[in-house]
Amino acid sequence: MQIIYHGSYCKVEEPKIVEGKYTKDFGKGFYCTILSEQAEKWARKYDTPIINMYEYNEDNTLKIKNFTVMTEEWLDFIINSRRGKTHNYDIVIGAMADDQVYNYITDLIDGVITREAFWELAKFRHPTHQIAFCTEKSLKCIVFVGVKEIK
Repeated sequence: MQIIYHGSYCKVEEPKIVEGKYTKDFGKGFYCTILSEQAEKWARKYDTPIINMYEYNEDNTLKIKNFTVMTEEWLDFIINSRRGKTHNYDIVIGAMADDQVYNYITDLIDGVITREAFWELAKFRHPTHQIAFCTEKSLKCIVFVGVKEIK
């Protein structure tokens, strides 16, 4: 069991898979993190920032992709997801492409920079983390435990 966090503008007792208007790093899903500071950063984008907390119990019957480090495979996965390509994982875990890294990825896709230049720029970014619950089945691994309002 592990506590994970979801930054939002409201209490989310029953998480749902969300297909947002913007393509996410790991595709559609309900996104959380093990880093409370990161969840707070996500929440501060809203007028009423709230951090939702959940117990996460990994289910070994689910198909889980865990990127323990930023690799070429991680980069390709994000590029494919941001282009709308779907995958068949229940849960995807790994570093997130924050705003700056996202810009580097866009430059890479557009041919403005090379892969080598991407990795040179990306290595100076601080650690990030995200867990994308991508299927209804995966949401059964998390149980709401409470909220924390951000002042």
